[in-house]
Amino acid sequence: MTEPVKPTRLERSTTEAGAQIAVLTFAHGPLNLFDQAMFDAITADLDALTVDPPRAVLLRAEGKVVSGGVDVHVFDGLSADAGAELWRTLFAEIVHRIEALPCPVVYAAHGLTLTAAFEIALACDIILAAPRAKFGLVETVVGLTPSMGGPQRLAERAGSGRAREFVMTGDLYDAATMADWGVVNALHEDVDTAARALTARLADGPTRAHLATKRIIEAWRSGGVAHADSITPEVSGALFETDDLRGAVRSFLDVGPGKARYSGH
Repeated sequence: MTEPVKPTRLERSTTEAGAQIAVLTFAHGPLNLFDQAMFDAITADLDALTVDPPRAVLLRAEGKVVSGGVDVHVFDGLSADAGAELWRTLFAEIVHRIEALPCPVVYAAHGLTLTAAFEIALACDIILAAPRAKFGLVETVVGLTPSMGGPQRLAERAGSGRAREFVMTGDLYDAATMADWGVVNALHEDVDTAARALTARLADGPTRAHLATKRIIEAWRSGGVAHADSITPEVSGALFETDDLRGAVRSFLDVGPGKARYSGH
């Protein structure tokens, strides 16, 4: 009996400077639909990334589209309790774990990016897109609202009024609009090459400082400026005992800026 093909692929490599990066690719047929097999595969990949984190992660997809969205069979016949449990599980096993990775996470959108694929993108640190990419949270077609964190994360990036419009209309929005709204960080004709280059650049950087940045911004997201201010001294102060900061300060003083090499420690 032939083993089923895994719907994702997790590959690790190292930059020229020796920093490990991981590339998680959606490769699940022509539409990269998010069915139970896809959710299970991403969960397993995040298990591996959590146990042995690299210094940067790239999420991308193969094929003409990033994803045509969720396979509607996932929703068929669910009770209220089962539906709530589905969302609790997807938050705990996918969305929150992406956000908790102790390194920068980049998302590359080269084409149509719908529902779960876009909600996962919104959990990443940086989103890059090709000009031809389109984005949508189209759950209204089945009487649902996006429930993997998309509305609130879109509101954080674009504002609550735009998030309501985006979700309630169920329309598709082009990459240029998403960049204008501040949802997409940058547009690139060859987005895959650009995303790989950015991921490598971030991996070569001060990984502990990048994690501190994520923790400070997460504090702001959950409690505002005052909460972020309250945790910054401890979070940032700990960096003074890292090899990277000590080495970079010494390098700056000895040979000037931009010459430091980082180990991630």
